[in-house]
Order: sequence, then structure tokens, then C-alpha cells
Amino acid sequence: MNCVIKPTCLLPPKLLLLSKSTLHIITLKHTHAAAATTSSSSSYYNYKPPAPNVTTTNKRVLGNRLKHHQQQQDHLYCSTSVPQLIKNKKNTMMIHTNYIAVTLFAGLLGFLFLFVLGRPRSRRRDVSSVAGDSYRTCNDPTRTDHPGHNGFCADVIIVGAGVAGAALAHTLAKDGRQVHVIERDLSEPDRIVGELLQPGGYLKLVELGLEDCVEDIDAQRVIGYALFKDGRNTRISYPLENYHSDVSGRSFHNGRFIQRMRKKTATLPNVYMEQGSVSSLLEENGTIKGVQYKTKTGEEAKAYAPLTIVCDGCFSNLRRSLCKPKVDVPSCFVGLILENCNLPHPNHGHVILADPSPILFYPISSTEVRCLVDVPGRKLPSLANGEMAKYLKSMVAPQIPLELHDAFISAIDKGNIRTMPNRSMPAAPYPTPGALLMGDAFNMRHPLTGGGMTVALSDIVVLRNLLKPLQDMNDAVSLCNHLESFYTLRKPVAATINTLAGALYKVFCASTDQARKEMREACFEYLSLGGVCSTGPVALLSGLKPQPLSLVLHFFAVAVYGVGRLLLPFPTPQRLWAGVRLILSASSIIFPIIKAEGVRQMFFPATLPAYYKAPPVDGISNGAAYKNGFY
Repeated sequence: MNCVIKPTCLLPPKLLLLSKSTLHIITLKHTHAAAATTSSSSSYYNYKPPAPNVTTTNKRVLGNRLKHHQQQQDHLYCSTSVPQLIKNKKNTMMIHTNYIAVTLFAGLLGFLFLFVLGRPRSRRRDVSSVAGDSYRTCNDPTRTDHPGHNGFCADVIIVGAGVAGAALAHTLAKDGRQVHVIERDLSEPDRIVGELLQPGGYLKLVELGLEDCVEDIDAQRVIGYALFKDGRNTRISYPLENYHSDVSGRSFHNGRFIQRMRKKTATLPNVYMEQGSVSSLLEENGTIKGVQYKTKTGEEAKAYAPLTIVCDGCFSNLRRSLCKPKVDVPSCFVGLILENCNLPHPNHGHVILADPSPILFYPISSTEVRCLVDVPGRKLPSLANGEMAKYLKSMVAPQIPLELHDAFISAIDKGNIRTMPNRSMPAAPYPTPGALLMGDAFNMRHPLTGGGMTVALSDIVVLRNLLKPLQDMNDAVSLCNHLESFYTLRKPVAATINTLAGALYKVFCASTDQARKEMREACFEYLSLGGVCSTGPVALLSGLKPQPLSLVLHFFAVAVYGVGRLLLPFPTPQRLWAGVRLILSASSIIFPIIKAEGVRQMFFPATLPAYYKAPPVDGISNGAAYKNGFY
């Protein structure tokens, strides 16, 4: 008897028994299914054999055969096919095992790569389905917050209308928020810093729809830097080849720029801007509900909103309850305006590596050049008794380019000398329900690189993208948890510019330490090499490519270049020791700054849980990964 039946764990619906003289077909009924498939040996089911119409002999034979097959664990096998079946089964199991092993290994490797080494590709939510075109405002009967001052019910209170405050108010109002702005003095500011906007900052200005604010204020285009040291000079241009022709740096009078932004912001119907001095934040059960302030007429008033954003500048009196301020004052700027003079390199910022510290020149109008003389420490020569004028003429004037010397002396004689402390403060926030810090009130760096406005505008883009999907901000705790991701998402840009500013200032300052002297000379020569040695660092400085790892690589490339200079033409033990000291000196400059910014936040932000916080919908977070796409 021959039998050819496919192996399975179930019996076939038809049992074919072939004999020499007779073909018996025994129909088997499935014990569980409602009907059996009629195709031969294509589907298999458990069966209960009926009583066939056969002879007694055949019945006995059939009974023995059925008993034999049931003893084989309900499998119908032919003796000639068993070895092949076992072999096929083993091969199938081996293939499945290999696929599972490869899949697990590839998944583990991909997870480690994305989590630690690579940049995460987090799932982007379709925020358009969440946000809509409007937000819940005071007319919404479900609002539970307090009414605002003078009948204006705000979604957001912004304290301060400087660069950060005015830009943020305009941005949130354009998204449909009711914004209440309280500024201490709405007259035009007169400052000696905040006058240079890097190309990266200009791109953020365009992204916020505020690029027209640099028009009609006699702003000057800036396309790079010129460095001067010991009678030598080199020019470094911004890498703008891949950008629109309008993209460049801008330098201007700070007050004119701010007034343009205030005017544009105040024209929006959902912005209420008033002059007043905020004295304190209103707190209730650990949540900030609003502010207490004094109006322009001296009247005491209170204003309430679900979110209060403090942008009151470097001299903020409100930040102590919202962050851990560690303010450092490494130096002071002495500011002058040079009139009717031409810079050696038009449309460039000029940095003179002078003794004891750098001197800056850059145009702020078509007829004026700003000069900033850095004086280390907090103590300055007296302006009243003429010590400052004497210091500038005797110590500073001999070190500036000849093209600017006469205009510099003339500016000193006019007597319009301004001073300002240079403050540095890493961001160390206390996440507080109902409140947030922004701008110089939150984070400061040395103004040598002119990166302050770039960081502030970048922060506004990050915050706008986080708030945009939210329809209701009344759940303060949920909103605070969501906004924790702001501190993480801002880090790559902010930390890069902060670290570069602090490191460059220390490198550019004169020092009696031989290792620091070598580092300063190596930095000047490295930037003079051109190519990637100049475009890489200036791309970091300009905010066009703020990448922390690139910053560290270029910084230590300068140190290695300095070691190479020391070892040529022949290495000696003394030169080797000097090279070691140079590397140690470079490490002592940059590592404390990186530590203050946060190593994990700066280089591995994806390892922080806040990086993946989702925007709450109607006050409830759904836990989905969310990324704003600022980088």
C-alpha cells in the first residue's frame, strides 16, 4: 500500500486507502468546524470516522489502522516520508531561529545607535489637528483664571519688552494668544550692547516674521570678521554661499531695533502693551498666577494669566524665585562712538587682540562705528576725575589700527564714554508652574561674540513650537511638565554659543602664562589658515551651524596646532612639556564652561526624558514623542 499525505498536526478530511484491488474513500467529519473543505489534502482537520459500508475483514483492518495513527499523536504519516518530514521540520526551525536572532540583534544595535550616538528621529505629531486656528480666550465661559487689568484677559503675561520680550509677544500674538506686555520704560533704550545680530539670529528673525524690523533704522550688513594681532591681520567671512543673498549679519543702534519691534507688536489687536514696573510675582499654592506692578501713573495693579514669562533683562529682580542665578562678571565694556571714519575692512566686525583684553569695532550706522574696549575685572578707572580718558589714550590707543586712531582720540575728547559690566550666567532654572524665564534674565554669556540676540530668538522659536498645539493653558502643572522640554531642546544652540563666547574670551585675553600665550597665538594662526579652519569656527560663532561636538573638535584642533608649532623644528623635552601644558591649559578653559552648561544636556539631550515630552491636549499629556524641528 502506498500513501502520500502532507504532514500536519491535524488529520485530513478524506482518508485515501489504496489496495491492490480496491480503493476505499472514507469521509471523515471535522469534530470542531462546521464544514469540511472538499479539496484533496489542502486543509486538514480533526475527524471522527463514520461507520463505513465495508466488509468485516476490511472493518477490522481499518480499525487497526486508525488506532495506529491515533497513537502517533493524531498525525498521519507514511513510513517512507517520516525522515524527510523530520528533516524539513528541523530546517524550518533553524531558519526561524536565525531570523529571530538577526532581528533582535539589529533592533538592539539600532536602538543603541539612535539613543546614544545618533540624532534621534522622534515621531513628529501632526499638531495641525490639535491646535486649530484659534485658542480659548477670555470670551470662553470655561476659563477659570482671574480677569486681567483694565478688562484685558490675557493668556500670557510678558514682563519686559526688550529684544526677547517684544519678539516673543509678537510671535505668541500671531498664533492667536491674548498677550499682556508690561515694560518698565517704553522710551527708546540707549545701550552699548545688543547691537550686532549674527546671521543665525537673522534667520530666526525671518522665521518669526520680524525681518522688516532691521529696515529703515540704517542697519549695516556684516559679512564676517577681521582679526588684528601685533601688526598682522586676517579676514574671516561668514559661510553664506548656500543662503539667500539677503542673509548676513546686521549691526544697528539697539534702541532703534527695539522700538521697531515694539511698534510692530503693539499694532496687533490681541496685544496690550503698557508701561509699568513689576515688583513681584503672584503665587498661589506654588503656582504663579500673575504679577503685581506699578503703572506709569504710580497706581498699584495686578494682572493675571495662565502663563507669566519673565524677560526683564540682565538686571532682573524676578529671576531669583525661578532659577539659581550664578552671575559672573569677568570684565566690563567701555563704549565709544567713532564718527565719520572708515573701517579697514568694510562690513566686517573688527577684533583687536590687544593687551590686556580684546577691543571691538563694528558699524552701527552709515556714519558711526561702535568701539567696545574690554577692561578685565569689575573695577574701572574713574570717569569723573579723567582716569578713564587717560587710560584709553595711553593704554588702548597705541594698539588700535592707524585708520581708526584719530577718530578714537576724537571720541575720547568728546567725553561720551559709556560703561557696562559683562555678565555671564548659565541657565539653571527651577521649573515653576505658571512661569518661565527668557532672554538675559535666564541665560547670559560674554558679549564678545555677539551671540545674545541669536540665543534669545532661537529660544523663542523653540517655545513657540511647544506652545502652538496647546488650546488650554489653565492646567499649570501639566503645562509646566510639558515646558520642561524647552530647557532641553534649546541646549544645542544656546550651549554652543555660550561655550564659544566664554572660551574665546579667555583665549583672546593676554596672559603671563606661557601656555596661554601659545594658545592665543595658535588660535590666530589657525583662523588665518582659511578653509575649514576658519569657516568651521565662524559658522559656530555666527549661529549658522551651532553644533557642540564641532565646537569641541575645533577648539582642541587649535590646541594640537599649537603643540605642533612648539615641537618644530625639533622636539625637545622642554618643548614636549610646553605642549603638555598647552593641552592642559586648553582643557582648563573649555571643560568648566561645558560642565556649567551640562554635559548630558549639551551632547546627549536625547537621553533626557524631557526631550520626548508630548504637548498636552486640553491639559492632558498623551505621552507621545514630540520635537519642534528647530535644528
